Amino acid sequence: MLCLTSSSSSAPAPLLPSLADRPSPGIAGGGGNVRLSVVSSPRRSWPGKVKTNFSVPATARKNKTMVTVVEEVDHLPIYDLDPKLEEFKDHFNYRIKRYLDQKCLIEKHEGGLEEFSKGYLKFGINTVDGATIYREWAPAAQEAQLIGEFNNWNGAKHKMEKDKFGIWSIKISHVNGKPAIPHNSKVKFRFRHGGGAWVDRIPAWIRYATFDASKFGAPYDGVHWDPPACERYVFKHPRPPKPDAPRIYEAHVGMSGEEPEVSTYREFADNVLPRIRANNYNTVQLMAIMEHSYYASFGYHVTNFFAVSSRSGTPEDLKYLVDKAHSLGLRVLMDVVHSHASNNVTDGLNGYDVGQNTHESYFHTGDRGYHKLWDSRLFNYANWEVLRFLLSNLRYWMDEFMFDGFRFDGVTSMLYHHHGINKGFTGNYKEYFSLDTDVDAIVYMMLANHLMHKLLPEATIVAEDVSGMPVLCRPVDEGGVGFDFRLAMAIPDRWIDYLKNKEDRKWSMSEIVQTLTNRRYTEKCIAYAESHDQSIVGDKTIAFLLMDKEMYTGMSDLQPASPTINRGIALQKMIHFITMALGGDGYLNFMGNEFGHPEWIDFPREGNNWSYDKCRRQWSLVDTDHLRYKYMNAFDQAMNALEEEFSFLSSSKQIVSDMNEKDKVIVFERGDLVFVFNFHPNKTYKGYKVGCDLPGKYRVALDSDALVFGGHGRVGHDVDHFTSPEGMPGVPETNFNNRPNSFKVLSPPRTCVAYYRVDEDHEELRRGGAVASGKIVTEYIDVEATSGETISGGWKGSEKDDCGKKGMKFVFRSSDEDCK
Repeated sequence: MLCLTSSSSSAPAPLLPSLADRPSPGIAGGGGNVRLSVVSSPRRSWPGKVKTNFSVPATARKNKTMVTVVEEVDHLPIYDLDPKLEEFKDHFNYRIKRYLDQKCLIEKHEGGLEEFSKGYLKFGINTVDGATIYREWAPAAQEAQLIGEFNNWNGAKHKMEKDKFGIWSIKISHVNGKPAIPHNSKVKFRFRHGGGAWVDRIPAWIRYATFDASKFGAPYDGVHWDPPACERYVFKHPRPPKPDAPRIYEAHVGMSGEEPEVSTYREFADNVLPRIRANNYNTVQLMAIMEHSYYASFGYHVTNFFAVSSRSGTPEDLKYLVDKAHSLGLRVLMDVVHSHASNNVTDGLNGYDVGQNTHESYFHTGDRGYHKLWDSRLFNYANWEVLRFLLSNLRYWMDEFMFDGFRFDGVTSMLYHHHGINKGFTGNYKEYFSLDTDVDAIVYMMLANHLMHKLLPEATIVAEDVSGMPVLCRPVDEGGVGFDFRLAMAIPDRWIDYLKNKEDRKWSMSEIVQTLTNRRYTEKCIAYAESHDQSIVGDKTIAFLLMDKEMYTGMSDLQPASPTINRGIALQKMIHFITMALGGDGYLNFMGNEFGHPEWIDFPREGNNWSYDKCRRQWSLVDTDHLRYKYMNAFDQAMNALEEEFSFLSSSKQIVSDMNEKDKVIVFERGDLVFVFNFHPNKTYKGYKVGCDLPGKYRVALDSDALVFGGHGRVGHDVDHFTSPEGMPGVPETNFNNRPNSFKVLSPPRTCVAYYRVDEDHEELRRGGAVASGKIVTEYIDVEATSGETISGGWKGSEKDDCGKKGMKFVFRSSDEDCK
């Protein structure tokens, strides 16, 4: 039989530590640097088998010195979910063995993953027992010193010592009871490498780094961040409970203000978070938090992994932001970049690479250590100290800043040796489980996901993967990689293609549905119509693609809307709503796109004369009452409110009953709602028959054509739609579109309407209050200014003056008059 092994005829055994207390740098269980190949191998004699979940023999759990782990899994739960995976059983056996070997070695030599991930308390600069201790892993260094403002940048009296594992350290006693290195003072690590040259580098574990903004291209300095107790931010609010389905607001703090400048964490907390809460999102995803010397990289070329981006403030300011979000009932995810690192030598981790071999470096050497499209360095995930660094990095952000989870950037690049470059994924499983698979990186992600869910069981971990690798989002103990969600990255590509290349009449309803529903239903997806990627320089937001230059002249509500504006606003609402309702198990929107932000994003750079004009958010557009941006924003509020009330994203019921290419109509059920989308440019359908599951009376829950959403008010909201039986019960082929019941609706062109079923016994909504019929005054919904105390979706929050913003808020209320 064929086995995935090293070039020898059997799988490589874990490289065991050569020393008693812990392995030397670079050691990882399972021959992490060996390129896999397919060879013929006889069946090995295994020491034990596991029937379902992974386990370690009881003796290993009791005796930490034992390094032997189970080497094969007889049957994994993932095979029950997808029997086709069993064809690649040897691959899964190999990578699971690698994972268990690595985990067991960490347990033996470091006391377990939880202890191992506390590296930030040991490495970098820390205060311990009346002294300052600094540790740095730099095996290629021949001599080393700690320099900074505290010793006038002269390290002669602060030489460091190197241990057998390549770790340099120094202990500096306090002076008169105070740390020798003051808080907020600049420091660097100076070392001499094998070539004889001395170089200064920012400590790899530094928690803050700054530069002189008055000097163009000024290098960064590491800053020792250890404020006194009176200056430390103390969290006041608990983490909000994990929602059944995340509705994520993707945001970039630096570009979140209206002024052409870098915005701060506190400004974002006070001015933007209330807007996010008012629009009924339950999660904020923050980009560009880790320090990056090149602002235009959007935060993806990280230089200092433990440092808060200093352009927007201090670590204490970021803590204030996260705590403010929690006070509003918003969970906070962080964009984490562990797929690569900036190639910046002066400011970043790459400065520690001075030509040494890969076992003594954070990165691979040669071509394997360089991403040719991103111009960045690639980690060696098999190295012991790299694992410590990255796992500790996750724990640091989660423990110190109370982040509720992460979005892992560039996961596709991590999964494969080819990094997805010039590769198209067709869905053939051989594309996912082959010699191209980077098992080192997968083992790291399995360890990371296991750790994060152990530390915080309610953590939300999202993978940015375009390949669609199976079981990426199944738990580690089932044989998966352990992520909770993956981004549904094909969806925005489809919308951009349609808007750029197809006339409205040529839009395919079946193609839209196929794109939105083409996912592994045992693995959860976050759907989005557009993120930051779709509006960076060279492209445009969906609203700007739809309305283009007319957004400069035609958005005033004081004049009739042009056909372009009418079409644009209508399709903006429809595209985002059908993406949410049909595209996944969660939803994401990028900052500003909820109200149809015009133009594109372009960070200050030489090519635009260092302008901030396109690197900001024009909130005044949605705050100005006579501009039509308010309509798109109101609809965004309402569709999030609808999901909050009916929880359709977390429902397993998703049935598409009609994809009518002639009528340009899509009808589907999600949870307890029936959705009708009419994409036809000009046809109104009266008495359009819609299939449904349950008999009874249906009413409008959300109508994109309502006047409050900039529509024409053509759909009646006080109309009861009674169902009629279709065919024989239990015989789908005799039903209407395979649905046992139907009702008739009015469907105007370019509109979408969601219907709910009224409880027939009491004629009340399933949960005691309907949402967003779209009327200014309605029996089901209050539309009010976002001020005062509100109760939305079960989360009660105080929104006082600092939270009040212009616009409308949809607030659920239960009343005896609801259904009269």
